[in-house]
Amino acid sequence: MRTILAPLRIPDYRRLLISNGLWWQARWMENIAVGWLVLEMTDSAWHVALVGFFRMAPLLVGGFFSGMVADRFGRRAVIIFSQTVNVIVPAVVVFLIVTKLLVFWHVAVVATLMGAVWALDWPTRRSILPDLVGKDRTMDGMLLEGFFQNTSRIIGPFLGGTIVKLLGVPGCFAAVAVFAASGLVILLGLSKSDAPPRGSRDHRPWKAIADGIRYIRHDQTILGVFLITVVMNNLLFPYMTLLPVFARDVLGQGPIGFGLLGACQGVGSLVGLFLVSGTRHFWKPTWIFATGSFFQSVMLVAFAASVSFPLSVSLLFLSGLAQASFGVMQSTIVLLSAKDEMRGRTMGAVNFAIGLGSLGRIEVGALASAFGAPLAVGVACGASALLVLLITAGLPGFRNKRDLGPSKHF
Repeated sequence: MRTILAPLRIPDYRRLLISNGLWWQARWMENIAVGWLVLEMTDSAWHVALVGFFRMAPLLVGGFFSGMVADRFGRRAVIIFSQTVNVIVPAVVVFLIVTKLLVFWHVAVVATLMGAVWALDWPTRRSILPDLVGKDRTMDGMLLEGFFQNTSRIIGPFLGGTIVKLLGVPGCFAAVAVFAASGLVILLGLSKSDAPPRGSRDHRPWKAIADGIRYIRHDQTILGVFLITVVMNNLLFPYMTLLPVFARDVLGQGPIGFGLLGACQGVGSLVGLFLVSGTRHFWKPTWIFATGSFFQSVMLVAFAASVSFPLSVSLLFLSGLAQASFGVMQSTIVLLSAKDEMRGRTMGAVNFAIGLGSLGRIEVGALASAFGAPLAVGVACGASALLVLLITAGLPGFRNKRDLGPSKHF
């Protein structure tokens, strides 16, 4: 335990960690508010999925560019800028709702803006971690962040659903703005020294992207993470967009029940962190990542078939156990396997892979509109489980990776 807590001795890491916790809290609450708002406005699973597409599409467009932007302007500056936008946007939504000016296209624009900020913010927060704690403490730092992330994943959806029930959607967006503002204040205390990695400014954007793709293609460890991330975001994670449909139309729940469904996977992920911490000394990191991805897919196939609220809660808890393996190891493997000068670009590639989930939200949303949410999610998650197995079997460099570190042949 003392090893895991070692990064807490670093003041800048503590600031980033606390800010990240508030950032995740705001994000989960916002997901609840947006999902319920769109469902109440449109009564349409398609429109709920469409907003999910708008949220993810900027990652598809800007994923590869995020690392270069951070290298150009400095990771601290990018994080602070992004967090400032995270404060302003929900405050604008509150104004539009209170003045009765809000219409669906406003929600689409808000989702796109928040997605664009996420495309910059998330990989930059992850890329700065080895700079703060050192590569030998990166996994410890990721586990600690996972604790804060999953604690907020428990509290955020439940608190968001409760606030929506008691104060309405504008009250929830106001709370999101307050959490984001608190995180911004803490981030302003980060050290201002933020030198870009050597060689990070040497290339024109398109050449840098080409170099990043070539680097990933020749490193099967990072390629495996990239491909499984594509699969999970395209086929599995769209279920989160449709969760309000499951809550109201399949399980007969209101905003609080919806919040509980969102929170119970966070409980599973929090417990799963202890499993990851215990198994990382015995299992290869890539096996932990792939096994968690497969198991989560299987649990969500079962969730899609459930019509019982208690059973659905239990299945989401079990999927959360596996989600911890995916969430911690996804970034850890990439951060430790990439050379320092390629770290921003490889995290940008992972961001691009996440952005491909925007297409999955359209596909699963269309299936849900035509055949119902349970069938759409069940088929997509079943395909996810199969593809994770095929990728793991087809990449021996990923499957057999033992010690994380940059490839020597590239």
